[in-house]
Formats: sequence, C-alpha cells, structure tokens
Amino acid sequence: MFKILFICHGNICRSVAAEMVLRQMARERGIGWVAADSAAATREELGNDIYPPMKKALREAGYSCEPHAARQTARADYSRYNLLVGMDTENLFDMKRIYGGDPDGKISLLRSWAGEPGQEIDDPWYTRDFRGALQQIEAGCAGLLDWAAAREGGVAAR
Repeated sequence: MFKILFICHGNICRSVAAEMVLRQMARERGIGWVAADSAAATREELGNDIYPPMKKALREAGYSCEPHAARQTARADYSRYNLLVGMDTENLFDMKRIYGGDPDGKISLLRSWAGEPGQEIDDPWYTRDFRGALQQIEAGCAGLLDWAAAREGGVAAR
C-alpha cells in the first residue's frame, strides 16, 4: 500500500478535501493500492468535522464526505507514510519542525504535483473561495495519481 498524508493548518478544509478527492479519484481509476489520510499542523481544530462550506463544495463537485475528526500530525507519521503533502509553505515549515526535518525527501506541496512548483493551495478560510481551492486540490491530486500510477507501472487515465 502506498500511503499519502495531506497536511494543512487545521485539517478541516484543504487537507481533508485532498484526502476525500484522492480517495475518490483512486477508486474511479481502479487504483486500489493508494491510501490517503489527512492531518493538521496545529491543534486548533482537533476533533472537528469538515468545515461546512468545504463539505458543501465537495458535495456539489460530486465527492462523498466520509466521517472525519481533525487530528494533528505527529513525528511518527513521517515513517508511516510514503509521501507527506502540505498545502502551503507554512505547513511545510511546521511539518519539518514536527518530523525533525525531511531526510528521505517525502515532503512536498500539493500544487507541485500539478506542475506548479512552489505554488500554494489557496486557504479558503481566508479567501472564502472553497470551489477555487477545491479545483487546485483536484489538479494536484490528479497529478499525484498520474505519478503514482506511472511509478507502479500502471496506466494513468484522466
């Protein structure tokens, strides 16, 4: 199983949306060997469900929203996951602090998987553009699945 952990500030908007999007995209492509999970860089939203406007954007875009309780990432996650994918540079900073660095080169930004290195997923908590953030997440997840499928010798079809 190839395991991916998505990280954002509170694990109620961007990272959990990426988890739900990647899971559904993988199912639709018949890629059963990729697992997605999500967590927060902070403790602010521990135990909370998906933020209602993000849940609405996901449902309107055709994604199912599984039960969720925000959790904070921990140092042990670095060895549990094959990739750790942040939404913005502040997340990357927090992740490296929590994990004690990135000795295996597992940490990246989600938009880099969409061919946009260094670009962040806009934070809809501030922009209020949940659909726009979701579109950025979809592009990153599609690119990530293309890469994963090619890496495993599979065919990546969009």
